[in-house]
Amino acid sequence: MSHPASVSFEFFPPNSPEGRDKLRETRRQLAPLAPEYFSVTYGAGGATRDKTRAVVDEIAAEGRAVAPHLSCIGATREGVGELLEQWRAAGIRRLVALRGDLPSGMVDAGEFRYACDLVAFVRERTGDWFRIEVAAYPEVHPQAVSAEADLQAFARKVSAGADAAITQYFYNADAYFRFVDAARARGVSAPIVPGVMPITNYTQLVRFSDACGAEIPRWIRLRLAGFGDDVASLRAFGHDVVSAMCARLLAGGAPALHFYTLNQAGPSAAIWRAVAS
Repeated sequence: MSHPASVSFEFFPPNSPEGRDKLRETRRQLAPLAPEYFSVTYGAGGATRDKTRAVVDEIAAEGRAVAPHLSCIGATREGVGELLEQWRAAGIRRLVALRGDLPSGMVDAGEFRYACDLVAFVRERTGDWFRIEVAAYPEVHPQAVSAEADLQAFARKVSAGADAAITQYFYNADAYFRFVDAARARGVSAPIVPGVMPITNYTQLVRFSDACGAEIPRWIRLRLAGFGDDVASLRAFGHDVVSAMCARLLAGGAPALHFYTLNQAGPSAAIWRAVAS
């Protein structure tokens, strides 16, 4: 039975011609799944911004909806304003507005302190042209002083003009449902889309999760560690665990799923097919 929820996929800008070719093939494989949009991550450095722009332009030229990430840390109002005009001139209608992380060695946080300031600026400059997605943290942002403070920060982003939110990835569906309930209790009605990270590499997943504050439940961590070099079994287990979680999320009312693909089509496509058919 088909589920009415939609799907979207996130990419990062490749650093090499081979990486760009691989990403084109990834998009070709994901296109038959009729994603609502593709998103492209963004860095604070000029070179990274240029790579983001190149990927976004290419996706748009393919006739697909695309949402560039826009990070405000270290940015100026003038610079962000110019970028918004570039995206608007290119016909881009979605953005993922984020605070971002201060690059190593950079001491000036720029003219925007928080993501809510960026969202308000986008609305001030461009009205309703862009559909704005923001980040949400069901397991609490790693830099938040408390869960309540984090929830307040999320509510401010929505009040500033965000249309919807994409969560940090997680492996505990209860964390998502509790976060949604808490947001609704605060009067936040914007859709909150779960972010999904397929499990394909134990070491990589642990590194990512430790850096961003996403919790890997102990039973999952131990099972993954136990597979050792048996990559096929690890990926089969990861597929089953994440697919079951996604099915529960959709059955519980999640409006869509957003996959952090790491520029790979197979794992995300397999999970989506498993839960959407």
